[in-house]
Amino acid sequence: MAKSGNALAAYGAVTAAYWAFMLTDGALRMLVLLHFHTLGFDAISLAYLFLLYEFMGVVTNLSAGWIAARFGLASTLYAGLAFQIVALGVLAQLDVGWSLGFSVVYVMVVQGVSGVAKDLAKMSAKSAVKILAPAGEDGALFRWVALLTGSKNAVKGFGFLLGATLLGTIGFQMSLYMMGGVLLVVLVAVVAFMPSGLPRGRKSVKFAHVFSNDPAINRLSLARLFLFGARDTWFVVGIPVYFYTVLSDGTAAGDRVAFFQIGTFMAIWIIGYGVIQAFAPKLLRANALSDGAVTTLAVRWVGILTFIPLVMAALAVFGVLGPVVVVGGLLAFGAVFALNSSLHSYLILALGKAERITMDVGFYYMANAGGRLLGTLLSGLSYQFGGLALCLATSGILSGLSWISLRGHYHKS
Repeated sequence: MAKSGNALAAYGAVTAAYWAFMLTDGALRMLVLLHFHTLGFDAISLAYLFLLYEFMGVVTNLSAGWIAARFGLASTLYAGLAFQIVALGVLAQLDVGWSLGFSVVYVMVVQGVSGVAKDLAKMSAKSAVKILAPAGEDGALFRWVALLTGSKNAVKGFGFLLGATLLGTIGFQMSLYMMGGVLLVVLVAVVAFMPSGLPRGRKSVKFAHVFSNDPAINRLSLARLFLFGARDTWFVVGIPVYFYTVLSDGTAAGDRVAFFQIGTFMAIWIIGYGVIQAFAPKLLRANALSDGAVTTLAVRWVGILTFIPLVMAALAVFGVLGPVVVVGGLLAFGAVFALNSSLHSYLILALGKAERITMDVGFYYMANAGGRLLGTLLSGLSYQFGGLALCLATSGILSGLSWISLRGHYHKS
């Protein structure tokens, strides 16, 4: 364990690098989604653009924990930033004169590189908390992971607004170049000034160790898969496209206004979600609770979450789900989802063993990425065939499966 001063400095450096990365990640999502929607891509085609991004998250998380254990946490953090810079530069080369099919494949491949980058950075940052948090201090681990996760999501929310604003002002290509340049400066600074405190690699670590044989971690990972599938089923394609159809009049000026309004809503949702995550230990009064008590809380809150999209879907079927109700319902979903996510993020670090934490976290976030992959695919399919109502109904079903997964762990523990 590093000395407390070095540990705090390393935590600060990791957090700053993670913030910079997530700002560009949020902006990139809005840039790609809105830019290609205006080019005429339908809901399923838009979902395809993100599928390889999410699939590569599954592959990356499976191997990133082993890579970090083998070569050190700092190396995977640096690699994540570098891959994102490459992805932004390559995506800027997209030519609107290319065929639709080639454009989709090109963007999918670049998004795959960005997916590798995102999950290398995420696994590194989350694992570092387990290593650097003060040992023996009640609630310290929960506070540190809640602060990192909450602040990261608040920054990503600003990224959604930034991406939509940049698209409407300086355009797609210049936005990508600008973000890549900023991230390059951050990477150079982090490499130059990263303090000691992060563990170095161990050559004895075998790849087979990435698979967890702990039933608690496996059930928590399954619950995480369904939880994030429940969010992304409406979040990735359904809601942005729904709001675009409601807000835009089809003119260039109308598109700019719609972009800003959509970006603002997505930003507010993510920022609010991040703030609630950061304060989750206090809101839930969970600082000194046992792991079993925290699991009980997680079961309770995912049960509450399940009802929100199902009620909204029922309102949509009866034709009484207007934009105002959609906004209110999704903000409520975000608040409850944030508490669930924060409880999960604490539990994986609490249940994981320090000597294999990067592999436990990698395995867990592999499930997280699998949930995003599932949600992304279902978002495009659901909206294409049943509109927002089907997106919300599917979200409720997936949330219910998360509840079943966690409840099974609760009864076994």
